Amino acid sequence: MADRYEGGILCAANSANMLFYFNEEKYGILPEEVKKELKILCVLYCSDVGGIISMGFSEDHRLMISTIEPIDEIGAELKIEKMRRDNEELFSMLEEFSRKFFGEETFEEDEI
Repeated sequence: MADRYEGGILCAANSANMLFYFNEEKYGILPEEVKKELKILCVLYCSDVGGIISMGFSEDHRLMISTIEPIDEIGAELKIEKMRRDNEELFSMLEEFSRKFFGEETFEEDEI
């Protein structure tokens, strides 16, 4: 799973052991509200369709969402599509954060 995210794993959740992981070491600077929203999205996904969900960044700072072994494959795809639509602004801001913080651009701390 980690090799899909050249830019790093942001977070993941697993329905089997009911755990949520957030990459605090790399992305701990994100606001608590953002971390909380990511946790809600991942946990709701796992409770709805099971399996594992992970989010991370590609090398070009695009937010990627991957799933493993959902109970309902079609439902999982639909849930991810809906998640992307409903959270377009959040995901766009996360991609901008990744570009500024880990890319070529520089940022001012108050921009986070």
